[in-house]
Amino acid sequence: MDQSLKHRLIERLKDDIDSLPPRLEAVAKYVIDHPADFGLNPIRETASTIGVSPNSLVRLAQKMGFDSFDAFREPFREALVTDGERDLGEDWINRMQDAGETGGLQARAARNEINIVSRSLRLMTPEKVQGVVDCLLKAERRFVTATRASYAVAYYFHYVGRMALPDLNLIPRHMGSAVDELVEGTANDVLIAMTLAPYSAETIKALRFARARGMKIVLISDSELVAPNIEADHVLTVAANSTHYFGCYVGAMAVVECLLSHLVAAGGDQIRKKIGNYNDVREESGAYWSPSKLPRIR
Repeated sequence: MDQSLKHRLIERLKDDIDSLPPRLEAVAKYVIDHPADFGLNPIRETASTIGVSPNSLVRLAQKMGFDSFDAFREPFREALVTDGERDLGEDWINRMQDAGETGGLQARAARNEINIVSRSLRLMTPEKVQGVVDCLLKAERRFVTATRASYAVAYYFHYVGRMALPDLNLIPRHMGSAVDELVEGTANDVLIAMTLAPYSAETIKALRFARARGMKIVLISDSELVAPNIEADHVLTVAANSTHYFGCYVGAMAVVECLLSHLVAAGGDQIRKKIGNYNDVREESGAYWSPSKLPRIR
């Protein structure tokens, strides 16, 4: 069975999710966000993860036109043959696995990090990247927002990205609200928002406010469906599952790094010269520490 059936099922779930009862909506969102886990795990484990009864999964399967849950899950199971992250088979991870309790935990964490980066970058298709780059380059004003842990990624994106996009604004500023910075936003402007589950209420407010102003929206998140009534123009979906119960940001960071590479490349020689000038100024102003010269030995 090819992957097209799985993709068609996901697209149908996205189209129908707003009309589903709350429990079925929760199941649909899980399938959309975690198609690999859905294809792999048994019905009771999936139901427990979502927080619903197994019957809710059966009901969604029937609503999608399948006779049973297993029949509904089968396209996702078969897609894992080509859609799952490839086992890289690093010998160092295998050796670490056998190095006691700490080694075992480190091996599991390392495999998880590698898989997260691999999946996040695989989801970052050339078509999606080109759409985001075109959107950013054509905008009159560009804003990037995030709060809590996501703020670290947004800060880094702004720090480097403003060399390619000098008018890139990181909001909120000075302990204010991101909404304060978007009051004069128009359809010619774009908001880049970063948030991973559990989603920041402040970021959701900024997204809704920007949409009400007609601004373009670029969303970097672990889901296309962060909250009702929010439709992003461009979405870069990242994996975020972790071994420590909080969202893992290595996938988001990898996607941001790639996006920065595209923005710098789009600027050509002019941007590269500007970056060189930035570095020259920093060197001359003593921004970077360097050791004192050692005395000559006669």
